[in-house]
Amino acid sequence: MAVGEDKLPVLQPVPGIRLGTASAGIKKPGRKDLVLIELAPGSTCAGVFTRNAFCAAPVTVAREHLRLSDARPGYLLVNTGNANAGTGEQGLQDARACCAAVAASAGGDAQRVLPFSTGVIGEPLPVDLITAALPSAVAALDAGGWADAAEGILTTDTRPKGFSTSFSSEGREYVVTGIAKGAGMIRPDMATMLAYVGTNAAVEPAVLQRILSAAVNMSFNRVTIDGDTSTNDACMLVATGAAGNEILEDDHSPLYQALADSVQEVCVALAQELVRDGEGASKFVTVEVNGGRDEQECLDVGFTIGHSPLVKTALFASDPNWGRLLAAIGRAGLPELDVNRIALYLNDVLIADRGCRAASYTEEQGIAAMAPEEIRIRIELNRGDSAASIWTTDFSYDYVRINAEYRT
Repeated sequence: MAVGEDKLPVLQPVPGIRLGTASAGIKKPGRKDLVLIELAPGSTCAGVFTRNAFCAAPVTVAREHLRLSDARPGYLLVNTGNANAGTGEQGLQDARACCAAVAASAGGDAQRVLPFSTGVIGEPLPVDLITAALPSAVAALDAGGWADAAEGILTTDTRPKGFSTSFSSEGREYVVTGIAKGAGMIRPDMATMLAYVGTNAAVEPAVLQRILSAAVNMSFNRVTIDGDTSTNDACMLVATGAAGNEILEDDHSPLYQALADSVQEVCVALAQELVRDGEGASKFVTVEVNGGRDEQECLDVGFTIGHSPLVKTALFASDPNWGRLLAAIGRAGLPELDVNRIALYLNDVLIADRGCRAASYTEEQGIAAMAPEEIRIRIELNRGDSAASIWTTDFSYDYVRINAEYRT
């Protein structure tokens, strides 16, 4: 199950980036499960990683290599089917062995290879399978390899996810293209997701990191499918410099704002695609919270709703059980919350007003509002000027089935 359009849009090549996809047979023979991303010399890179303290070996090694390469890696290596998490010292050795294998197959320094893994936790990484498939990935390197790579990074996803945009600034043309994977174990602080975004702009690493961190905060950190934060999350932003612009070194130029807006646009599109393809999802739900004292308490309300199994199962049933929404708002932890000032809407239907059922509301209106695939839950707190939105899904029978059968 998934919500909305399932066709991958045209993904524009990013000059200075080539991608090669291969089948290593990590979990299933013949399935695309290994992606190598080659970055032009001089490219800079920024990364945002999981906040889960039990982070996977590739996350540890990728952070280390990003630092050792002065944020100028040469390759990104992605495998699916095995997370290489909960694997101790051997997992670290295996991740580094894969980096060394890339250097041997494609050239360069192993410390300029960033590894990424996604899949089952707690099983040894099949280094031999990955190493054997690397020559095929190297041979497949191509500037137009984005669509194949979008497919090659999937796990329980039902469809590949990607988005491109372009813009002009001061006489030069720029492109931003990204791909992502993720369908379950999705919660802010990233998710069980991987995302790779590239641009042909030339950007100093610290500036690139600020652009990425801001974009992630407004996109991948605003989604939840099941409230679980993965061990393997990573979102990488690469700037190749192929546009030939003077390197962007501050936040006060037209290029900075245009690039920041475009990166955020790509990240928001990818984040929403994760939700639309959430495991077992039949609804795409926007939770919009207005009138908070600050943004954080708006997010607290939004995520309390988005994490509630009772709310999510009601969404699956298209049941306008608005009492569950009020209960979630009430336990979000807002200090001095005056429930008599709260208004609650499903799409444009006023459900509750002043803390109780609205006089104008009918059950027929609620049923009609819950029927579409896309639903907007709007809460007016009426206690301040801040607002925030998050995106989530329902809980269906398929979510339970997919996760119950994940290892079988």
